[in-house]
Amino acid sequence: MKSLLSKIDSNTETIGVIGLGYVGLPLAVNFAQAGVKVIGFDKSQTKVDKINHGENYIKDIRDAVLREVVGNIKLTATTDFTRIKECDALLICVPTPLDKFRKPDMSYIESACIAIGQNMKPGTFISLESTTYPTTTEDFMLPLIEESSRQNPFNLQVSGSINDNNYNNDNHNNPTTFRHGTDFWLAYSPERVDPGNASFHTKNTPKVLGAITPEGLEIGEKIYSKAIDQLHLVSSPKVAEMVKILENTYRLVNISLINELALLSGKMGIDIWEVIEAAKTKPFGFQAFYPGPGIGGHCIPLDPFYLEHIAKKYDFDLSMIHAAGHINMRMPHYMVIKISTALNSHKKSVNGSKILFLGVAYKPNIDDARESPALEIINIIAKKGAVVSYHDPYIPSVETGHALSLQKALSLHSIELTPETLHDADCVVITTNHSAFDAEMIQQHARLIVDLRNVIKDAGKDVFKL
Repeated sequence: MKSLLSKIDSNTETIGVIGLGYVGLPLAVNFAQAGVKVIGFDKSQTKVDKINHGENYIKDIRDAVLREVVGNIKLTATTDFTRIKECDALLICVPTPLDKFRKPDMSYIESACIAIGQNMKPGTFISLESTTYPTTTEDFMLPLIEESSRQNPFNLQVSGSINDNNYNNDNHNNPTTFRHGTDFWLAYSPERVDPGNASFHTKNTPKVLGAITPEGLEIGEKIYSKAIDQLHLVSSPKVAEMVKILENTYRLVNISLINELALLSGKMGIDIWEVIEAAKTKPFGFQAFYPGPGIGGHCIPLDPFYLEHIAKKYDFDLSMIHAAGHINMRMPHYMVIKISTALNSHKKSVNGSKILFLGVAYKPNIDDARESPALEIINIIAKKGAVVSYHDPYIPSVETGHALSLQKALSLHSIELTPETLHDADCVVITTNHSAFDAEMIQQHARLIVDLRNVIKDAGKDVFKL
């Protein structure tokens, strides 16, 4: 431990970031900007080549910053996971999706843990950042890393090789596995990335950190403090894991609540948007959430299933969260009914109608369509015989179909948004409220509009709103 702390204090440590996507690459760049040597690991040769050539593919990173840290050789990327042995700290930022049965897919974390166990050097700090269920760090990762370390070449050299007062060589003659607390330290620090947020990014978003041991927490605090402005330390990885689940489940429950009230308000002839604006005037006890065609993104739609997975092991029924998740899953189907109702008002059916969707990103002004409800709606509408098209200024092509859907996806390309394309459509559906959309132009040229995002403020008889 003292050897690692000394490296951190002298800024001579090497940090490995496993997974170079929306979470991993910004984190790697932040450490490199702080003068720390960073090795980025990813299985995608395309991503690795782009990084090593200073080519940015994450909009939340400035192109010039990436070129700078690559140019001064503070950041390099590789697909060679044996280079894990060069790292003093490893931060895991891999995907944690659900499989088609809505069970947590732990294969990415498992693969990272095996690679770490087989290649890390003694005295390594490891932190998981991927969203997961509580107990993952201690009950899933820890035994997997220890067992994988049986194949680690350093095991043949451990005895007498570590000059550290906290490392007991007497207990490591002919070792079979690395031991937590002496050979490595394990922690959990949930990512809090909000793509497209102009105010909060990786560096200035407070970061939660929990470790298995006090020593691991001390190491983690020293490491993360170089790249993150503010840390909040908690007592264990389980607490940190639950923090992430709480944050996203809180949003899920509240958005699902407002979605359900929006559906009821529609039946009662009440404008839910007017209701929310009035409720917002209360200076305490109310936080505004807004309805939409469903919840997208890489966390909120998935987290309740992670929580349900672990809750079953404790014979606990998450009835409120289950209901909220069910409402969210059904929203695209309710939106299909709304589109069908709108077309019926023009004496048309979904089958054979030209339907233009505006926006496939899961939220405004980003190029991320992960779990976007727009994709599910498009897929359902297409299967009902509609001629579908879409325009999104941020996403030139897309595979439709929600990631949790068992339906076959379609491949589509964004079309140009013009008065002609608007007028040609039997129905225009606003599924994402990108700021680039001109509400006045849309309303002027579209013959029928289904507005699921309150883009059209002054709605007429040919505008159907959520």
